[in-house]
Amino acid sequence: MEACADYKRQLPDYSHSMTALIDYYVASLREVDRIHREFEQAAGDYLGNQTNLNQLVDLGRAHYRRLSEKVHELFIRHFEKSGWPVVGKLSNGDVFDHLMEKGHRIAYLMVDALRYELGVALEKQLSEDGKVELYAVLAQLPSTTRVGMASLLPRAGDTLVIRRKQDGSIMPYLDDLALGNVSQRMEVLHNQYGQRFTEMSLNDFLNLKNKIATDVDLLVLRSVEIDNQFESNPETAPGLIQNILKRIRVAGHRLQALGFHEIVIATDHGFVFNQLVQAGDTISRPPGEWINEHDRLLLGQGTGDAANFVMPSSMAGIRGDIPQIAGPRGLVTYRSGMVYFHGGVSLQELILPLIVFHREEEKQDYRTPDLRLSYKNGAKKITTRLPVFDISLQDLGLFGQENDLEILLEAHDPKGNVVGEARSGGRVNPATGTISLKTGERIPVTIKMQAEYEGKFSVKVLNPTTLTTYCKIDLETDYVV
Repeated sequence: MEACADYKRQLPDYSHSMTALIDYYVASLREVDRIHREFEQAAGDYLGNQTNLNQLVDLGRAHYRRLSEKVHELFIRHFEKSGWPVVGKLSNGDVFDHLMEKGHRIAYLMVDALRYELGVALEKQLSEDGKVELYAVLAQLPSTTRVGMASLLPRAGDTLVIRRKQDGSIMPYLDDLALGNVSQRMEVLHNQYGQRFTEMSLNDFLNLKNKIATDVDLLVLRSVEIDNQFESNPETAPGLIQNILKRIRVAGHRLQALGFHEIVIATDHGFVFNQLVQAGDTISRPPGEWINEHDRLLLGQGTGDAANFVMPSSMAGIRGDIPQIAGPRGLVTYRSGMVYFHGGVSLQELILPLIVFHREEEKQDYRTPDLRLSYKNGAKKITTRLPVFDISLQDLGLFGQENDLEILLEAHDPKGNVVGEARSGGRVNPATGTISLKTGERIPVTIKMQAEYEGKFSVKVLNPTTLTTYCKIDLETDYVV
């Protein structure tokens, strides 16, 4: 609530133009999206047993919503006047041709729904492991996965068009090549790079036993976990974000070890997350003939009204056979009950991160941390799904005394699956799940066990970059029903 009040006071100083508003969002206003996401993560952790907090949580949500609506009102006003994309800003359609240098081995991570504040959190993690650059880029409209991922391909800035299909839906094309699915998009890159190109999901890469062939100059890794989690279960999705960012960080370390010169992390669209659904959050379409694209944008032809803007498609950066677009002037949708949405026009949906992680000579870590992990004076069973563990850092070795040690604390089942993670709060970073320790410190950390898991497990202290195990203890559950 304090953060919302602070940003609201500063807002008039950056409201005179679209460029000023975007720069304000990139520089600092996006922080309120991070704070709100971490707030929802904390609420998800606690509300199951603390229902008396509901009114307080809704009060916090109301403050965030009011600020978001005020910012959005300014954004839409500038959008209707100046259109999209903004002159002088890098667009997603130009990312591939701008960054892919010949002679470099490049890993290209296409991460679905990595909105800008998540990109900032990821950049901070990666900066612990090497040189990182973070850019703000502008999404292609409609801000959906199919169109957004197509915009990340070669020549998209010049040749991407959107056309109507006979079934009433839309399809992105590069020249005359339809880009309706992953296979079609990857075929574009295969045609350009041949055997020097390969692709797979991020999960498959992390589970891969064999190395990538040394003649691969472009490796594409695809991640859809953020979008899938929010689409299927938005209430618990904020608590899963840190695990997804952790996996990207681990992938970055492995890619550097495999000899890739640069790791480029790009995304298709951002999103709006609003747990405080109210009456009036669903609006009707304006008059006309429209294709409803993801309940946030209409494509076709018609006339605007008080609740909806209408403009030429070309003014919104859309090439093709669709004359006009329309959309809500508010942070609302054309379908009821949506707490997570994208596809339309807002700062959260359209301002995206682009991260470039440069390879550096691998530094030998001479630190030999002496870590101790204990639970209830040596108890071998947990009787609660929120057990508290003590971690102490006795020594960092001869060359590590001046620095803190960053660790992860996780519970793994016998197959290596994560069944519990450090609960956010106190010394646990809510964005990364990591904990920083100083030599000589001993701190308590709560593990939040998965509600459905019972049986044997190990609690491990891990290196967050390599997932090397520093120390562990073996336990099993003994919950009282």
